[in-house]
Amino acid sequence: MAATSHPLASIAAVDVLKAGGTAADAAVAAVATLCVVEPAMTGIGGDCFCLVAKPNAPVWGYNGSGRAASAATTERMLAAGLPRKIPATSPHAVTVPGAIEAWAAILKAHGRFGLDKVLQHAIRHAENGFPIAPRVAADWATMVDKLTPHAGSVKHFLVNGKSPEAGHVMRLPALSATLKAIASGGSKAFYEGAIAADIAATVQAAGGLLAAEDLARHKGDVVEPISTNYRGLDVVELPPNGQGLTALVLLNILEQFDLKSLDPMGAERLHLALEAARLAFGVRDTHIADPAWMREPIAGLLDKAFAKKLAKLLDPGKRVPLPKSPAPSSDTIYLTVVDRDRMAVSLINSLYSSFGTGICTEKTGVMLHNRGTGFVVEPDHPNTIAPGKRPMHTIIPALAMRDGRCTMSFGVMGADFQPMGHAHVITNMVDYGMDIQQAIDAPRVFYVDEVTEVERGVPQESVAGLKSRGHNVVLRPLPHGGGQGIVIDWEKGNLIGGSDPRKDGCAIGY
Repeated sequence: MAATSHPLASIAAVDVLKAGGTAADAAVAAVATLCVVEPAMTGIGGDCFCLVAKPNAPVWGYNGSGRAASAATTERMLAAGLPRKIPATSPHAVTVPGAIEAWAAILKAHGRFGLDKVLQHAIRHAENGFPIAPRVAADWATMVDKLTPHAGSVKHFLVNGKSPEAGHVMRLPALSATLKAIASGGSKAFYEGAIAADIAATVQAAGGLLAAEDLARHKGDVVEPISTNYRGLDVVELPPNGQGLTALVLLNILEQFDLKSLDPMGAERLHLALEAARLAFGVRDTHIADPAWMREPIAGLLDKAFAKKLAKLLDPGKRVPLPKSPAPSSDTIYLTVVDRDRMAVSLINSLYSSFGTGICTEKTGVMLHNRGTGFVVEPDHPNTIAPGKRPMHTIIPALAMRDGRCTMSFGVMGADFQPMGHAHVITNMVDYGMDIQQAIDAPRVFYVDEVTEVERGVPQESVAGLKSRGHNVVLRPLPHGGGQGIVIDWEKGNLIGGSDPRKDGCAIGY
């Protein structure tokens, strides 16, 4: 089974599974396809994180995030007059794209095929054209002003200066040629030679510091996952520099409350979720950074005693002053594949903001992400920008385990919202008995600074209850992220997939 945010990606994954590929092969085929057909959300100029669970083996994790330019220093950013948070469209927000190297590492460790085979669906769609899906068209239409200032973006991602409409058959010939070069030359073709030179030249022409040497020295890392137990279910995340720790802290806080006794869409449950999230994100913004720079040990932040102290700060009856979180502002794709051998792959790939920085290479058609905006420009902060350093990252794949076996591979898109989304799905299933599709479908709430944003479908009496507890509630015009998940029913031998109606995608099994 495969669950992705676009039907063509789900089909690509299933085709690779039917051809004898593993879940890893299928996942890379799907993510490469998404980099073509959902280009505002993801691309080969972005980063990738992955978790792989196999029966009778430890969970394998991969951090495929890139590092800051070797010339990037906090002092240099301050001298350039940058604010505390690097602007999303700044060339200084371009860190080394880690996705392609991560795909190659995933295939080497867990696949049967190489990049030459698994990139064929993506190459075909980029070369021959693909129809623009409705949600993709809606996202694209909001980004025209961001793309217009850059010659490469206008050339490759606008049609006569406009965004393509739903149903328009879009071709990306430069991206197709780049994917062909990677298929024949491996990941080295991306990080060395003409493609790397084009990326570096494009960034430098825009005023950034990324150099070809920064790309040539890039390598991702196999990492040991972190986890917490939520009412008997082990929830597994990747360690920092990702924000998976935030999701685990949030679940640890929520475990201190009897959620099962509360209405799942009632004001009290939603209030507790929002307040616990504000605390968990306060922990994130204080501590999470490149692990080499973190000052607080992860074990201490995951300690249940620490969560109990945090939970005591909450008031079920009202909103109280707590640490603030940055506003959600970014876009991503998440996908999961489970194969016949019950290898489960949980993978996430992102440009961060829609179309990243908006800067695209003119020759090679690579849209460049803006992960560097995850840094702060603050000399004494563990997450301040520095040469060769990784920024705090928002994208987080996840797994759920019971008795040492993977019972669910899942993820929720939506930048800062993602830890809240993970907790939302887990509590919906564990505390309220929802199935994976119900857990994904359920209306979501989150906050932007002092404003609480609710999706359509949250009952009016719950909105009133939130307001009475001190929340400044507004209706969110767009949905909170998206999500995909596959549950493994070991007793019946079945796979149960869920795919978010907030996106164009689907779960397909056979």
